[in-house]
Amino acid sequence: MRIKVTSLKQLQLIANTIRQDLVNMLEEAKSGHSAGSIGLADIFTALYFNVIYHDPQNPQWEGRDRFVLSNGHVCPVLYAVLANAGYFPKEELMTLRKLGSRLQGHPHRGTLPGIETSSGPLGQGISQAVGMAIVAKAEKRKWRVYCVMSDGEHQEGQVWEAAMLASKYKLGNLTIIIDRNNIQIDGFTEEIMPLEPFVEKYKSFGWHVLEVDGHNIQKIIEACEESKAIYEKPTVIIAHTIPGKGIPFMEFLTEWHGKSPTKEQAEEARKILIEGRKEIEST
Repeated sequence: MRIKVTSLKQLQLIANTIRQDLVNMLEEAKSGHSAGSIGLADIFTALYFNVIYHDPQNPQWEGRDRFVLSNGHVCPVLYAVLANAGYFPKEELMTLRKLGSRLQGHPHRGTLPGIETSSGPLGQGISQAVGMAIVAKAEKRKWRVYCVMSDGEHQEGQVWEAAMLASKYKLGNLTIIIDRNNIQIDGFTEEIMPLEPFVEKYKSFGWHVLEVDGHNIQKIIEACEESKAIYEKPTVIIAHTIPGKGIPFMEFLTEWHGKSPTKEQAEEARKILIEGRKEIEST
């Protein structure tokens, strides 16, 4: 099955809810990665409420699409979208990073429904996704594999080895979405270790390459649909995002890569997001 919300307005409202949940979770946890998680809310909303085939009531359904989160530190957004989709009670979101919680600082397979892989070490998610896609192709399965990656982890050599392998096996059932927010823990990616020309690199590795505004939910959905029509090669969607999108005092600042809001900052963020919700509802 697929949770398919077709109303763009409704999808935007869901993304707003996800952002509010993230602020609450991160404030309560007093630690975590804010900028990337909040910046990915639109992409995760598009995936889980329109694109991906999955069943919250039957997380191990054999026909489900597989989703791999490579940059596991942004797992708060994955937890928030899974809870809003019905995988577990939303109240549990407030246990993020607490001792004994199922919602730890990196996702763990087998602990929480809807989590396909444990992740933490950067650069390995694409290898896991490629392996899944190879199995699906060899066994003639209809399910697809989606993988969200950070831009910074492309500084890992393993990423490009996996990209070569995906091209070799012509994995048309694999779609990678890169969160191109230009920041990493030590600063801006292009200052730490330049990644450009990103598009040309992936094309030279034999991938079908798309670029989208990572906050335009309709364009994200369209790019994912286009990837389904590409049979002879894997697809990468380079999604240009703003870290901390929707909360002006977080946007573009590398310091928010790995910190949570204070009580006062969280209250300000909630007010901003509530006003943003009103604007969406009025359109």
